[in-house]
Amino acid sequence: MPLVTTKEMFEKSMKEKFAIGAFNVNNMEIIQGIVDAAAKENSPVILQASSGAIKYARIPYLRKMIEAALEEHDIPIALHLDHGPDFETCKMCIDNGFTSVMIDGSKYDFEQNVALTKQVVDYAHSKGVVVEAEIGQLAGIEDDVNVSDSDAKYTDPEQAKEFVERTGCDSLAIAIGTSHGAYKFKGEAKLRFDILKQIKELIPNTPIVLHGASTVIPELVELCNNNGGEIPGAKGVPDEMLHQASLEGVSKINVDTDLRLAMTGAIREVFNNEPSVFDPRKYLTPARDLIEQTVQHKIRDVFGSSNKA
Repeated sequence: MPLVTTKEMFEKSMKEKFAIGAFNVNNMEIIQGIVDAAAKENSPVILQASSGAIKYARIPYLRKMIEAALEEHDIPIALHLDHGPDFETCKMCIDNGFTSVMIDGSKYDFEQNVALTKQVVDYAHSKGVVVEAEIGQLAGIEDDVNVSDSDAKYTDPEQAKEFVERTGCDSLAIAIGTSHGAYKFKGEAKLRFDILKQIKELIPNTPIVLHGASTVIPELVELCNNNGGEIPGAKGVPDEMLHQASLEGVSKINVDTDLRLAMTGAIREVFNNEPSVFDPRKYLTPARDLIEQTVQHKIRDVFGSSNKA
């Protein structure tokens, strides 16, 4: 099966009330873990690369590894640019076979964001590629995205409607309380489902995206910390809240931090228990296995996309 766009995935998700996991990829083991899990669950899946991942792995390698995954598995897979910072990066990815791109103009004022998004939409649509945009800003740090708590802003529902109408974007990332990185909440986790509801009422046919939506799974944090890591006080969005979001109209939920924790925790455990190990296969295999288990849990228990391929 060739790469697909997210268009049909999202139409089905909105109709049947489930979310699709968008998992950040950086190397072969992460791609294998994600796609093997999605295939076992018979779920559609979005593999997404940030600018940082592209700098690290390079587009030809990412694309060929994902082509290998398509040869092995017969499930819908979309290749998506996460947090495209400018038109040039989006164009580069479109020209190199990505089926979906995100232009993140959320750091600009409303009019600049509209103009930049429209520029990307016009080019992408001429090539059959779909576009995700963002309005409102999430706090936190992830790759090249760094937003302070004081600069974070909830999405205004009326602005969201105007934005979609003026840009023609295919899906919209909104800010309702999630944040990037491993330290999402200082106190109790809280998502503004009232804002989500208002947005869905105003733009019912536009797929909604949640960024910064890793659970920061406590067992994975503990695995890292018990094996020499120092990640104190890490806290994410509870699974129950993400599941509720999937039922209330969120079509795409982004996961990066949980995969990093799974990979790092598994590798640390091998190094801690077997200090003589220096064969990368000995520590990357358990890392890949734990990523697979983590993604299966998300697909089956949180997003509800099992058997939706």
